[in-house]
Parts: sequence; structure tokens; C-alpha cells
Amino acid sequence: MTQKYTLEDFDYDLPHELIAQTPIKQRDESRLLVMNHETGATQDKHFYDIIDYLNPGDALVMNNSKVMPARSYGTKVDTGAHMEILLLHNIEGDKWETLMKPAKKAKVGTEVSFGDGQLKAVVTKELEHGGREIEFKYDGIFIEIVEKLGETPLPPYIKEKLDDPDRYQTVYAKEMGSAAAPTAGLHWTPELLKRVQDKGIKLVYLTLHVGLGTFRPVDEENIEDHKMHSEFYQLTEDAAKTLNEVKDAGGRIVATGTTSIRTLETIGSKFNGQIKADSGWTDIFIKPGYEWKVVNAFITNFHLPKSTLVMLVASFTGRDNILNAYQHAIDERYRFFSFGDAMYIY
Repeated sequence: MTQKYTLEDFDYDLPHELIAQTPIKQRDESRLLVMNHETGATQDKHFYDIIDYLNPGDALVMNNSKVMPARSYGTKVDTGAHMEILLLHNIEGDKWETLMKPAKKAKVGTEVSFGDGQLKAVVTKELEHGGREIEFKYDGIFIEIVEKLGETPLPPYIKEKLDDPDRYQTVYAKEMGSAAAPTAGLHWTPELLKRVQDKGIKLVYLTLHVGLGTFRPVDEENIEDHKMHSEFYQLTEDAAKTLNEVKDAGGRIVATGTTSIRTLETIGSKFNGQIKADSGWTDIFIKPGYEWKVVNAFITNFHLPKSTLVMLVASFTGRDNILNAYQHAIDERYRFFSFGDAMYIY
């Protein structure tokens, strides 16, 4: 019988100063805590050592979603009051799900203007969790206007301004659509990826657009009651073909980050363990008791206490193993969260 866990079972004490506020100078020089998921044994390494843990014939899977300049500042057309809009995801056409501040002033029918009226938005619906559906009006190409007017949003626990916005993008970011970066991929450099490829490891890309639900706290003490946010994913025919070839030849599927895991395990759950080209919306909640279907090993950063991402990792390693590893990381002064250090779990 699967053990029942409560929210408190995934809590841990993190000294505030270990929350990384800025990225390390060289991406692949971040630290890497290597962990055996069965024994819980750990080794202290650097990210560039990851190549020693990948075998010829493996597939390295990465999420190529690109972070949108999703935060924009505008004014209410009728009063001139300042408003902030954070784009979460495109619903259809020019309608978007957003977060707006101050939310209490964003009633249905509210019109907001950005950049001397180049872009306008009308609130069309109030959503749960304080969200707003809005419809944009503009002349030209939407994403070009947003790139000109918007800025890259950083997670709420990062208080320092980012000097180089590209450091909150992976080096292989391509498909615009995320409200937050798939941060486990921030450690890769083009040079290290070339070394991985030269060793005979297949590089495979998929897309999952990260929503801000990633940072939404779990409020339910009984984690079974938590409802996950939905995120859009896509795995192409070519990517599915490569992954199946690797699997059939006995290679491992190594995921970079929880977003890659969520995509692959969504597809595996949908097709009885098979990997097929697919796209759609996933609200998969991977927690202890989940039976893993596709991923054999993965790279991930250190996650927030009591978050669904700690639960995801715990479902692969066991709760005690992961919390022991986190305590080791705290004792050794690893850096935590988006700009922090990484783990490789096999």
C-alpha cells in the first residue's frame, strides 16, 4: 500500500542566504550533487562532470521553450492608474490568461494601454487564483511589440535585477511561450553539449511552456487534494523516433529538468508506457506512489520546500533520500532554486 503523505512531509529548513540571487559567471561551473536514487548515496561534483555520468547510446532530453518578455507596465485608459500585466499563456487568438496588479482594479471591461497606445488590452473575464483573461488590440506582429515593451519576469524569490536577460534563457531556447525558465537547462553550454554529442549521446528537444503555476504554493495539507496547473507540451515525430530507437537499443532516457520529465511521463501515461509524437495540455501531478514510465535518470535544480517539484523528485528517490540529500546540500552550502546548483539523479 502506498504511504500517504501530508504537505509537512515535504518541508525543510533553508537558510535564506542559500537562495541564489544571480547566476554563476560560467554556466557549467555550478556545483552538481550526484545521487543514486536507490541507495541515496551522494557525490559532490561540478556540472561539467555530468559527461562522466552519461553513456554512449543514451538520449539527453531538453526543453527548448523560451521565456517570453511576459511582464509589461501600462496605464488604465480611463484613470491613468498604473497597471502591471504578466502573460501566462495564450488561450486563443489575441486572448491571454494573465495576472494583473492591482487585481482589484482589473474588473471586466477595464482597458489598459501600453507604450503610447501601441498595445491595448481589455479585461474579458475574471479567473480563479486572481487571474484575468484579457484580449489585446494592436497593429503589427504581437510578439515583436511585446518584445519591445515587455521584460523578462524573474521568480518572486529573486530580488536582484538581472544584468543580462539571456542568463534566464537556456542556450537552446527556441519556442517562445514560457512565463518562467526551465531552469535545470541553464547549466548547459554549447561546448558541453557538443562534448556530450561527440561521446555518442543523442540530443533530443521537446517543448513544454512553463506557467507560473510552477511557483504557486500547495495549500492543501492532504496533497491528494492539490490541483495542478496546466501547461502546453509538444513532442515531434523526429524526437519520438529517436527516443524509441534509444530505448529499443537499451539506452537510457535522461531528462533535463522537471518540465522534460512532465512531458515525457504525460506521454508515457497516455500511451501505456509508449513514446509517441503528441501535443496538448498536461496537469500531471507526479508524487510518491507514481509509477515512472519513460525517464531513467534526470538533472534538476533544488526546489522550494513543500512544492510539487520536491514531491516529483521524491517519487523517484523516496522522500527520505531526497530530504537527506537536500540537508547535505545545505550543509555544504550549495546554491538553491532557479540560479542555483544542480542535481543528477540516476
